[in-house]
Amino acid sequence: MAPSATTNGTTNGLHAVNGHAARLEFKTFHNVINNELTKTSKTRHNLNPATDQPNAEVPVSTHDDVDKAVSAAKAAFKTWSKERVERRQEALVKYADAIDSYSDDFAHLLTLEQGKPLAQSYQEIGMATTWLRAFSQMTLPEDVIEETEERKVINRYTPIGVSCGIVPWNYPILLATGKVGPAVLSGNTIIIKPSPFTPYCNLKLAELAMQYFPPGVVQALSGDDSLGPWLTAHPEVDKISFTGSSATGKRVMASAAPTLKRVTLELGGNDPAIICDDVEIEKIMPKIALLSFLCSSQICMMIKRLYVHEAIYDKFLAALVEQTKTLKVGNGLGQDVFFGPVQNNVQYAKVRDLYSEIEKRGWKPAIGGDVPNEDSSKGYFITPTIIDSPPEDSRVVQEEPFGPILPLLKWSNEDDVIARANDSKMGLGASVWSSDIERATRMALQLEAGSVWVNSHFDVSPGIPFGGHKWSGIGTEWGVNGLKQWCNSQSVWLYKKV
Repeated sequence: MAPSATTNGTTNGLHAVNGHAARLEFKTFHNVINNELTKTSKTRHNLNPATDQPNAEVPVSTHDDVDKAVSAAKAAFKTWSKERVERRQEALVKYADAIDSYSDDFAHLLTLEQGKPLAQSYQEIGMATTWLRAFSQMTLPEDVIEETEERKVINRYTPIGVSCGIVPWNYPILLATGKVGPAVLSGNTIIIKPSPFTPYCNLKLAELAMQYFPPGVVQALSGDDSLGPWLTAHPEVDKISFTGSSATGKRVMASAAPTLKRVTLELGGNDPAIICDDVEIEKIMPKIALLSFLCSSQICMMIKRLYVHEAIYDKFLAALVEQTKTLKVGNGLGQDVFFGPVQNNVQYAKVRDLYSEIEKRGWKPAIGGDVPNEDSSKGYFITPTIIDSPPEDSRVVQEEPFGPILPLLKWSNEDDVIARANDSKMGLGASVWSSDIERATRMALQLEAGSVWVNSHFDVSPGIPFGGHKWSGIGTEWGVNGLKQWCNSQSVWLYKKV
């Protein structure tokens, strides 16, 4: 599947050595347009969130760059959409293998740009390649809806065209490959638009893709705040897959409306977890802490509201405090670090503002609670904090913090706690924890969320659809259901006689 060397000594834009593509270097960064590495007259950089020091320069794309990428994607769609599914599947597998071969480079780069601990970076890369291989095994159904002596009616799925994947800064590798895989498997072409805060890994993913996909099939553009609106409004972009905040998702949807683009939105969450009085506290506590604080709580489907039955509340709170004390804060390159920094200065300011409410509102921190230093020169580090029984209408309960601050609230009545859990404009994930599976299932099935777990939280799989209810999104990603959303549905009526 990898292309052969061209007469000018390059392989799809990469310099060839003995007929093979040269190994990627991870020091310089370019846009990828039509399988060429391109530069821009203006560049920018983001900051390492652990040190507040600049990372490398990246392109700032112009509107002309967008037009060139879209034109290349549109041209490539004409042939890629007709390519055999088996070839597309083969390309995804080889691409996954290639990413694995650069796992050390990607993990180090991811920690430098995102801030997460190195172990979590390796985990994200492993998930990304697992996802790609799983996508490669999927096929779109072609269903015979009706067949009689007179006619046959088939429902099939056809690729949409030029797509754009807008990727957030919390899981840039997994969420980019989670869009690339279904897009190209279903016959679309895709332009990846990284977050301005984490452009580096996404640009290298696209550069690596040059070896496995024809020109124009997988591209990437880095830019400033103008880039996203240019892409979402572009008249020849046919599909937008966006992962990010609900507020930005609304703007994406509005921008896509004049050209009636297909849109999938995976947006924010404010996930409740309901802890029943029959749980084994010591047994579940490591998992609860992990699922509340992973990636410094900068994951849309982390536990963000923890409802604990009043009969075990004090014991549970004490155990969670002790578990949290064992989790180390520091630079993601350090040994045994669990909490890296908050990813960027904008989010750091938002979390600082929420922490400033603790004293003003009289909230009771069981651990942490200190307002982070306004001076971020030593990194965007925030002490993990647990708030003991804040009011239900407080900001720490009602808002998604996207930082390591967690409210614990008491409950005693099932109907009441389910109503409180559902009393949110968000509906991404929710969970119930109990030793009584029937009880937990009964409660879980009443929760208003796209993903619901019993005795777990944040389980995801490439084969299982994932999306949100209410303000947490429109449509789903992943699984065959998600794959269909990169397609148009087509009903074909075949009359057997004229």
